[in-house]
This record gives sequence, C-alpha cells and structure tokens, in this order.
Amino acid sequence: GGNNGVTLAAGFIANRDHLSWETEAERMDANWYGCITQVPPRGHHGGVGFKGRYPLGDAGRAAIGGWDIRPTRLGQALYDSRVLAYDLVRQVRDEMDEMEIMPGVFDPSFVGETQHATATHIVSEKDTETWRSKVERLRSDIRRFKLENDVDGHTTVIWSASVERPSEAEYSSADELLSAIDSNKNDDISPSILYAVASALEGCSFVNGGSQNTLSTALSELYEVSYRSSDSHVLSKFQPSREIAYLLGTDYKAGQTKFKTAAVEYIRALGLKPKVIASSNHLGNNDMLNLTSKATIKAKMRVKSNIFGPWEEDELDHQVRVMYTPYIGDEKRDIVEYTSQGFLGCPHTMLTYTRCMDSVLCVPLMIDSAVWCDYFTRRGSSTSDAARATAYLFKVPEGGAKGVDPGFHKQMGVLEETLQRLEKGEEEVEHLKWNTIKEGIKQGIITAEQAEALRGLQ
Repeated sequence: GGNNGVTLAAGFIANRDHLSWETEAERMDANWYGCITQVPPRGHHGGVGFKGRYPLGDAGRAAIGGWDIRPTRLGQALYDSRVLAYDLVRQVRDEMDEMEIMPGVFDPSFVGETQHATATHIVSEKDTETWRSKVERLRSDIRRFKLENDVDGHTTVIWSASVERPSEAEYSSADELLSAIDSNKNDDISPSILYAVASALEGCSFVNGGSQNTLSTALSELYEVSYRSSDSHVLSKFQPSREIAYLLGTDYKAGQTKFKTAAVEYIRALGLKPKVIASSNHLGNNDMLNLTSKATIKAKMRVKSNIFGPWEEDELDHQVRVMYTPYIGDEKRDIVEYTSQGFLGCPHTMLTYTRCMDSVLCVPLMIDSAVWCDYFTRRGSSTSDAARATAYLFKVPEGGAKGVDPGFHKQMGVLEETLQRLEKGEEEVEHLKWNTIKEGIKQGIITAEQAEALRGLQ
C-alpha cells in the first residue's frame, strides 16, 4: 500500500491491459521503461536492455501480492500518492481496490512515531505472540498466495516497507538465529528479519529494499541450500524448503546514489582525485516522513554515506543531507556538487540536479530483482553469482556481493559477464548432451526416432 507497491500494481495492470492515458505532455502507452529485463537493446551501441538476449521471465505473467500494516485500499492509496497521472489512476483504481492486502507483522519500536497511528492492519498479537508464530503466519501467507495464484515459477519477497531502525540482535550462525526464534528468546528481532526467515524457509528469495541491517552472516547461511538440506536439529523443527533462493540487498540504488557511483567512477577514470561530494535531497512522501525519527535516519545514513567504501578513498569528504518537505510529495529533488583535484592540484567541480518521482525510479528495480532471481534459480546459479550480478541494484551490496566495486558501469559489466558465462555453460551442456545421444544412436542404444522425441521434450 506504500507508494512503491501501488505504483508497481498500477504498472502491471497498465501493461497487461495495454492501457493508454493522457499526461501533461502527451498521450502515453503502457511500457516497461526503466526495467532492463523487460526492454530490448536500443540499436547496436546505445542503451542497455536484456529482453531477447537472455531467457528472462515476462514480468507481465507475474503474480503480485503483499502485506501492509495499513488497511487503505490500494486504488485509494494510489490516488492519494499523487505519483501517476490521474487519467491512468482512474482506469486502474477500481481493480486495485479489490486486491487483497495481507495483514503485516508490526513492531512499533522499529519505525518512527509518525507510523504508529495508522498501523491498524496487523496480525493479531493473540494469534502470533511468539517469534515462531509470526514466522509461521508469514509462511502460511506465502503458501496460500502461491496456491491461489497458480505460481509455477520462483517467488521473490521484497521489503519495500518503511525503513527500520537497526536491529541489535546478532547471531553467528543460522542455527543460532532459528534457535532464538524457536525459543522466543527476548532478542531485538526486527519484522524484516522475520519476513526474510519465512521467505528462506519457503524457498523464496528475499530482497532488502530498505536501509536497515536485515542481512547478516546467519541469514546468509539460512539461504544456502546446503544448510537447508543439512541434519541440523533446530532446522528440522521448521521443515524448510530446499529450493534455491537468494538473499539480496541492501537498499535500492534508484536515483541520486546510482548517478553518484557513475559520476565518481567517471572522475576516477579521468585520473582526478575526488575530494568533496556534498549532496542533499528533499521530498515529502511517507518514507521520508518516517526518516524524521532519529532512530530510523541512522539506518538511512549508514547506507547513503558508505557507498564508496570499497574504493578506500580515505581523503574523500562525502556529506549527505536529507529533508522532509511535505509539499513536494513523492517527487524527489536532489543536488550534488563534486569537487576534485586535477592537474597540479587545480580544482575540478561538477554540479548535478535531478528530479523524478521516487517510486517511478524504484519500481523498475523491484521488477528487475524478481526477474533476475527467477532467472538465476532456473540456471541453478550460486549465491555469489546472483549477488554479484545484481549488485548494481543496491546502495551497499551485502551478503554474497559484499566488497564489489561500487562503480555503476563496473557493476553492469559484472552482470553482463555473469550472464554470458552462464549461457555459454548452458550451451556446452546441451552440446555434450546431444553428442551423447548421437553416440547412443550409433551404438544402437536408442533409435533416431526416440532421439527426436527426446529433443521435442526440451
């Protein structure tokens, strides 16, 4: 029901029904712009697009659903958000108002005080008094969603809710984490951790689109198939899925930060020495309202200020300021000044200004992350491959992507290299398979007709 969720739902309906609508500038047709898994390459040299180049899922065939701690109907929430043109909103509003909203798991201590009054659509405390009961409730929701929507592919759960304050719970292993949940240990376990645990146990990927410290060593181990296939005593109590799933994050790199990593990569490529990056952004959506709390802003500042960490630019003074301005709504405005030292220490300064609806920047990343998770599970890819290939999506790549080069174009290069390597490996496997069948025909083990019948099954 947040701005990201309702914008995503509206986009699915618009593309499914091939809708058209009037904007201030022109008549617009439904499209997947911004979703690099859903758009084809533009010509031979310009624009990244992966549709048609690799066997990626069609986002239009996805089933979508979710939880919310507010009961507001999605069509009304879309109207209230003022993100999309009204002529589109009026066409999707009624259908969105009929979409189910599953009650969310809520802990008021993890979000700003501004979120408490409207959090009335939550799972009953009487039915979910323990950590374990909360996890099992979420698992039941996931199973029911997949059953009711005839899901036959991979499912990805995305945290797109309000940023949480940092959790103080620390576990060195998946066994420790599950033991704390099973015994209802009095630990500082956040709702996002519970959603991630439930997702892993159901064989679903989990994407931490927020800034909080959901990802951990213990959670990463839980996502390893080798662990979920082990004879761990505490694990056996949960009867986990053994399907491949990925843990990705942290915090979608949607607008200002994505350009920062490309701009500083450019500055470094010129041989200049970056000295000061002074940035500010302001907007007035609910996400920013939540960040007016000192507890939650700490999580956001952690990721915003740490995006260049792996480059070890010790003399770089990177300053970030965020402001809540209600009148601006979802249309983020950001200004960044880059000051570097050039030849003989002479200053080199660039200034950028960007404005765009925050949700319009973020939703394509949500769609792409789900499509990538589906693709990598079908390829049986390792945790490291999936995490490193999708590092471009996040401000601070963690888990299997920890320590990757922050440069945006470097990260896109890793994605391309991973895809090419996986497809080449698939071709080699197919080549070997059919060479074996040909040898079987030659030796009379199988007939040519049977071989063709096998080929038709592919």
